[in-house]
Amino acid sequence: DVNIAARELCSHVMSFKDGEPAVEGPVIAVACMPKGYSKDDPAYCDEDLLVQAIYEACQIDVEPEKDVVVPFTLVPEDELALAMEKNPPEWLGGKFSDGTPNTSPNTITRPFTLRRLSNGIRMGVSHNPHESQRGHLRLVAPGGRDAEKRLGFKKGSMAIGARTMQEGGAFGPWTREQVELFCVDHLLMVEINCSEESITVDFVFPTTNVGNVGFGDEIQLGITGTESVMQIVREIIVGFKWEQDALGRSKSSFRATHESLLKNLENLSTEKIMEVMTNKDERFLSIDVPSVEAITLEDAKNAVMSQMSPSNLEISISGDFDVPEVLEMVYKYIGTIPADANQEYVKEPRNENEGARIGSVPTAPVPGKFVELELPDSDPRAVSYVAGTAPNAWGYLADGSTVAEKILEMDKRASDYDKQRRKHPLFARVALLLLSEIANRRLFSNVRERKQLTYDANFSFTGFERLLGGWFLVTVTASKENAQKALEACKETLHSLRKSQPITPDNVESAKRVVLNRHEFQLRTTQYWTEQMSGLQEESIPLKGPLSFTDFQAVVEAITPKDLQLTLETMGLDDDELYTAIGRTVQDASLQDESEEQLVRQAPVIGMRRGGALTG
Repeated sequence: DVNIAARELCSHVMSFKDGEPAVEGPVIAVACMPKGYSKDDPAYCDEDLLVQAIYEACQIDVEPEKDVVVPFTLVPEDELALAMEKNPPEWLGGKFSDGTPNTSPNTITRPFTLRRLSNGIRMGVSHNPHESQRGHLRLVAPGGRDAEKRLGFKKGSMAIGARTMQEGGAFGPWTREQVELFCVDHLLMVEINCSEESITVDFVFPTTNVGNVGFGDEIQLGITGTESVMQIVREIIVGFKWEQDALGRSKSSFRATHESLLKNLENLSTEKIMEVMTNKDERFLSIDVPSVEAITLEDAKNAVMSQMSPSNLEISISGDFDVPEVLEMVYKYIGTIPADANQEYVKEPRNENEGARIGSVPTAPVPGKFVELELPDSDPRAVSYVAGTAPNAWGYLADGSTVAEKILEMDKRASDYDKQRRKHPLFARVALLLLSEIANRRLFSNVRERKQLTYDANFSFTGFERLLGGWFLVTVTASKENAQKALEACKETLHSLRKSQPITPDNVESAKRVVLNRHEFQLRTTQYWTEQMSGLQEESIPLKGPLSFTDFQAVVEAITPKDLQLTLETMGLDDDELYTAIGRTVQDASLQDESEEQLVRQAPVIGMRRGGALTG
């Protein structure tokens, strides 16, 4: 029946094959090509060439694909029993660097249960009923492109390797097709990314039985989506197969990304300003095509697997499930991973209770620079940027000092209460969140509403958690005529925050409402819970621990305008520290055709792109 239906649906294509009956009615084919290609160019297309290409393609015989057997489970019971015998797991208590007492290995706690396994993997599990029958798992391996450079791997090998894992999926006795169909049957979504400071693997899954076989009384329940995820996480760590075709797809994606960047005004402008701010530090720049081409499968494999040692991993799980049941699955599937798994790839061993090595952002040269670029485009527009140094998400500056230390030095008359309050591990994190909100409101009020120079002005921090230091970025989209005025207005707004129009109590109270409401809303999503749990037991983020979650509202409420005013002074806001850029489009005469009707473009929506370009 399926074949008959498919034949009917494809009859308009099959009719072109010699010997097949003609289809009734017209067959319509549409092809698009860029302007300016000559008839000798392979990309050139006209009506005759299009018809010929379709005709020739339809003469090719199509071989039916072999049926793929979808596995019921990826880790058979006998294999799991053998692993339990060879590597008996054991729960250990959670350990934290923010002053929180260690947790018991046998107690389930609220709002989350934090433990470690005897093989070194850190675990966090929380119950979140807001997303019914859904769960989210995040696996984090600290390192990322910072480790890529520090350990001497080829430029881009860590990022391309992570993408190769995403494009692949074969492990154990199973092919990529079988694993993909297993994920489809069990409604799993997987995303693997490499940032400047870590590799993250995110799973979204159902917490109910899926992949059922049979019907009615003869139905055989499949394993739950939660158990399916545990099996895949285990196999990614101990049984992943690296495939050449997956590397090819990964490299193709990175080539397309880089080529797209060179044609995108916003992305190219951001790239140029990052080049001058970082002295072309490759950790923070896109991967160019020659670097992509130079990566071999062995390069990608060695880079990624060097970060996949159990002692370097942290797994956070949140969802609508029974916590003891999930902990039992973790115990069986994750706890039986050998402690020495992937040791042959490790270049930077770490001892128990020792965090992953962390780097810092490069020192920005002083004085700052102005970057100007032009990009051919048929749409006349411009984008302006103001950037400078800032702390990381937890208040660490590039030199290793902290926001709290800097404030204590500046505020000699601080009371004992203020000193104690500012020593809270979450103080700088919250102060930066509130500053971001206040700066965004000031920019909107001054640059858009009062001076009417833009429809979108945005302030953001890079928000690194492990890397010491970071940057702030102000992004303004404007007309070409107003780009310079918008840039100056942004600088004026930042300076006024420090001097002429300092932060007021009303500013702070308004920002507090936004931050607390957003936090309250995001607590309803499982992804937010896993993001909050990630790093709680990681020594490389010393200020992130359970207190950063449990004390969030109290620390927000305690922040004062003076706290934020002093925090502003830890940022590179002086004129000679600022880096600025203006990117403009220029109309290429060869792309214009006056005889054709001009396209009517949709007007941009205010706030359509939130978050600075430096944050991706």
